[in-house]
This record gives sequence, structure tokens and C-alpha cells, in this order.
Amino acid sequence: MVKVVKFGGSSLADAAQFKKVGDIVRADEARCFVIPSAPGKRFSGDTKVTDLLYRCYRLAKDGQDFSDPFSQIKSRYQEIIDGLGLAVSLDEEFAKIEKSLKSDPREDYTASRGENLNGRLMAAYLGYDFVDPYDVIFFDADGALEEEKTRYCTSIMLKEHPRAVIPGFYGQGADGNVKTFSRGGSDITGSIVAGAVRADVYENWTDVSGCLAADPRVVQNPVPVKVITYKELRELSYMGASVLHEDAIFPVRKEGIPINIRNTNRPEDEGTWIVESTCQKTGYTITGIAGKKDFCAVLISKDMMNSEVGFCRKVLQAFEENGISIEHMPSGIDTMTVVVHESEFMDKEQRVVSAIHRLAEPDSIEIEADLALIAVVGRGMKSTRGTAGRIFSALAHAHVNVRMIDQGSSELNIIIGVENRDFERAIQAIYDIFVITQI
Repeated sequence: MVKVVKFGGSSLADAAQFKKVGDIVRADEARCFVIPSAPGKRFSGDTKVTDLLYRCYRLAKDGQDFSDPFSQIKSRYQEIIDGLGLAVSLDEEFAKIEKSLKSDPREDYTASRGENLNGRLMAAYLGYDFVDPYDVIFFDADGALEEEKTRYCTSIMLKEHPRAVIPGFYGQGADGNVKTFSRGGSDITGSIVAGAVRADVYENWTDVSGCLAADPRVVQNPVPVKVITYKELRELSYMGASVLHEDAIFPVRKEGIPINIRNTNRPEDEGTWIVESTCQKTGYTITGIAGKKDFCAVLISKDMMNSEVGFCRKVLQAFEENGISIEHMPSGIDTMTVVVHESEFMDKEQRVVSAIHRLAEPDSIEIEADLALIAVVGRGMKSTRGTAGRIFSALAHAHVNVRMIDQGSSELNIIIGVENRDFERAIQAIYDIFVITQI
């Protein structure tokens, strides 16, 4: 059996956490490949190393002194080295980073050094080989992952290093410079490695014992989810659930590799299993609830719209011309609604409105802001009668006005639009009726 194990920033924040990780890796011979994040917060009010590195970059870019945050970073790593009793020096690596910041500051390179340095320490601590993802993970000119090349190079490299530490978060861009994933991208690195070596399990260790049915900042002590499918997690991740980066699903899904979300501080907990398909019941009709605030709904009306060939394409072209991505698009006979992120749309709204009039000649256009979207997700919804009715009943009893409804053909999820101010109340009401009372 081969396991790929990824550890988040909170799992590697200091020497004490490193020791926990070392115990976890050594407890199972199958844990052959380790993907570390940069050191996270040690306590409330602390600063993540990656955030300190971004601060160094911004100061260097503006020609300002970055010595203070740079010294903090060096101290963080030295504390880990001393706490673990490692005979390792990072002076040469810090000299390279400092030289880059002074001569040619690059954001992605600077930000990636947190994982790079932590990977070097982890390799030394475990006695594993160090493999730089710069040599095996590649991005094209548009910044997209070159999947086949990355998979091939990673597979070949790791055959030569059967026990290795591969830092997360970055690879090599088309221009030869370091290129990072979006924040949280170490999850993707772990998934890439798992797919490349055809691992039996991809373990993702963090500071919670798996996925929860709702955001604990909104719902007090939400129930844990024992088993969830890739599709369900993809829906929840996209709508704000933050246990795993939403793009980390794809490399392992192709190989049918299960993901196990575990807690570094409670390694005895089984955590959550993320699988392609399962016959196991969730215990509830729904698997989870997640949502985001600050959307806009653009309502386009035109009589006989349903009989006009190409009307929807013309409307969507107006958004495409202005570089705005579409989130959802519920429609009626003479109306269609396009839901977009408020932050992307606000500065371009009149250009989009003009373009829709020019391209599609609608009767009217209305814009509604301050919209929150909530996804109710669950594989059990498909075989359960009255799920939508229970949702709307719960919201009505909580005095929440539903502004939008959108259900996919897979019956895996229902998207509800409510006002921003009703967001938390709506999630609590839905959770209560499906989990607490189970009416």
C-alpha cells in the first residue's frame, strides 16, 4: 500500500507540531510521500509565514525595507530547527531569497519559499529525499496546469525517490519562473502526487477531524460527515466549504483514489472519507450546507424569449466580452437571470447592460445586489420526496424570503438565493430541519 500525506500550515506551525507529524508518518510504513505547507499560525493573532513572505514582496517591490518581516520568517524556521535538534542550516536559501527580493522581486517565487523551506526541514527530520516541485509540476502560458506533462514527470521522478517530501503550492511556469497555485494549493500538489504514483489513499491532515455538515462559524457544533462523494465535496467547496481546495478533486478522481481528511491533533479520529461513489448512507437526507455572500442577479426580460433562437447566447456574450464569469443561470419562459459575483460585476455593470441591449434587444433589465447563495447538497436528496418543500418550509418559519431557486438535473444540490442579511439565519434554519429535528 502507498499513501500520500499532505499536512496543512497549522499542522507544521512549530517544532511541537512537526513532532506530531513525524509520529504520524512513522506510524505507518505506507506513508511514503509527504507534502508540507508553509508554517501556519501558532496561536490566535499570529501571522502565517506565507503572509509574511507576501509582505516582504510588497515592500521590496515598492523599494522599501523588508528586513523586519524577513527577520520574523528566519526566526520562525530557526525555532523549528532548534526545537527538532536538526543539524540543518537554511542560511544559503535565505541568502537566495534576500538577493531575489533586492534585485528582482517576484511574487510567486517569494510566496513559494514558505513551502520550499518547510519541505527541506521535513525531509531532514524524516530522513526522506527532498524533491522540488519546480522540477515536476508545470504550468502553461495561460497559468493552467499541464496535466499530462506534470503527471509523467512526477511519476518518473518519484520512482527514483520512493520516500520523498514534495513541497506544496508551486511549480514551474512556461517562462521558467516559479508559478504558484491559488492559496490553499498545497492540496492540489498532494492530489497530483497521489494520482502520479497511483496511491491507494491520499491523506490530507489539517486541524479538524474531517468535513462538517455546515460552517461551525454559523452553526454551533455541526455534525461530522463520515463519507462524502467527490461530486458532493466539489459542490460544497465551490460554495465556500474550506476543508479542501476545490481543484484538488480532479487528479485523484481520475484514478478513483479516496481522500481521507484527518486531524493532526487527533490522529485517532477516522475523519472524513471522500470517494467516487458509495452505498453508505449519510444518516441525513442532506450531506452538507455551504454558501457565499455578495452576488448580483441580472434579470433579463423579453416577450416570446423562449421562441427566439440564440437569445441566451447573445446575453452571455455580453458578460464574456467584459470578462465576467457566470455563477448560475435560472430561467423562465420570458425571463432569464444571470447570477455573478458582485465584486466582478460592479465596475462593469453599465457596459454589460449596454452590451445586452445591443446584442439581445431585451424589453427590460433589472439588477439586484446583496444576494447570498446557499447550496444544500446531498446524494440522499434524489431518493427522498419533499426535500425542496422542507427547505422552503424551514425558511418560511425563519422569516427568510427566498429570492432565487436553482436545482441541477443531477438532483445532487439545490441553490437558494437569499438576502445577505438573511444568510446565517437561512443556513441555521435548513440545518435544524434536516439534522436537529429531522422533520
